[in-house]
Amino acid sequence: MKITFLGTGTSCGVPLPTCQCEVCQSPDPHDHRLRCSALVETDEGCQILIDCGPDFRLQAIENNIMHLDAVLLTHNHFDHCFGIDDLRAYSFKQPLPLFVEPSMANVLRQRHDYIFVHKYPGTPKLELNEVNPGETFIIGNTECRAIRVYHKFPELPILAFRIGQKLAYVTDCSLIPDDQWQYLEGIDTLIIDALRWKEHPTHFSVEQALEVVNRLKPRQTWFTHMSHDMGLHDWANNQLPNGVKLAYDGQVCEC
Repeated sequence: MKITFLGTGTSCGVPLPTCQCEVCQSPDPHDHRLRCSALVETDEGCQILIDCGPDFRLQAIENNIMHLDAVLLTHNHFDHCFGIDDLRAYSFKQPLPLFVEPSMANVLRQRHDYIFVHKYPGTPKLELNEVNPGETFIIGNTECRAIRVYHKFPELPILAFRIGQKLAYVTDCSLIPDDQWQYLEGIDTLIIDALRWKEHPTHFSVEQALEVVNRLKPRQTWFTHMSHDMGLHDWANNQLPNGVKLAYDGQVCEC
């Protein structure tokens, strides 16, 4: 299994327009971060997109994404799902399955009624599949599990995902409930939200993300959903323990 990081930035991306900080002005491409998204390729070759934000079209072109077998959506914020109209290219021949929790399915039907209700000609053919936290579902031959985490407790419940036995993807998270840790045990690769060094009300800080790493002890951990406050890519990586690194846009990781 492998994962390609399509975007590793926060909701505003990096560089942030109008900002003159050293990260936003950095010529290093590792410091340029599109909105957060990833592509997982399973051992059998299924391609699973995690989140589909407003940068998806550009991400698809830059990473030469030629087909998709399924899409997992974590929550309904703009930077994670407002690119779904660009999925039309991946659903010409047959409907593309989307896996979302029921509350988000309702939001999508209302917000994108031209796709899911009235089905305006030429819009993406998307098939909504509702999954609840703790439930498993199959994509190809790969078992996936929806995991409840909180963007902000208790107002913003969202989904993390375990894909197969090895990989867990946890973005936009500030709390993992006690009864959900069991679904993360034994993973090899952890992709986790780490917005910045200082605490934030709706995202893990670096310190908080490292607490999760210390509890789960995966072989490798990659930080994502990072703001310009993370600091320069090379500098930040030198502050992190062995086995933990900042992901960057376009990076391919075996897991």
